[in-house]
Amino acid sequence: MEHYFTNNQNLKSEIRTIDFENKGIVFTFFSDLGVFAKNKIDYGSKVLVQEIIKNTKNKTSILDVGCGYGFIGIVLSKILNSKVTMIDINKRAVHLCLKNIEKNKVNGEAFVSDIYDNVHEKYDLVVTNPPIRAGKKVVLNILKEAKDYLNKNGELWFVIRKDQGVKSVIKEISDTYMTEVIRKDKGFYIVRAKTADN
Repeated sequence: MEHYFTNNQNLKSEIRTIDFENKGIVFTFFSDLGVFAKNKIDYGSKVLVQEIIKNTKNKTSILDVGCGYGFIGIVLSKILNSKVTMIDINKRAVHLCLKNIEKNKVNGEAFVSDIYDNVHEKYDLVVTNPPIRAGKKVVLNILKEAKDYLNKNGELWFVIRKDQGVKSVIKEISDTYMTEVIRKDKGFYIVRAKTADN
């Protein structure tokens, strides 16, 4: 089984496009084999984006961690009129992201990074639909280390399903953040986290 957080040079390419509409804006995404949710927009990602748009003002910079082909970051960037940085360990995902930034005309960049290894700035929002199959350790690293990349008053937003252990994840990051479950939908929990000094 090929995971979307690995790089397989031998994986063939079958580019496809996925359309999405929000607030009257139509987005088109290039997708391919070997990336997360390759045939349709992931429901959890969709709900995460809806809630961030509904609950967020004046956030001008976004970091999308484990971005896949860029759905979350690109939609948020366009609708919130923010600059987005998107990172993924998967080179194919980053390549698609760059194509999708251009296609959807957003102010963004994308590059390969193993979690935050190549990230050197701070952001108003860190967003992630974390790679659950990469293991809990990786997921917790993404969430806990996000605090080092948040501006003052910055927020971490993430989505995890109830059956993927979201409650224990919230508990494990509670020494780092004040967390709030913003929405529960079809088993998906949308969580906003802020550091104590925010």
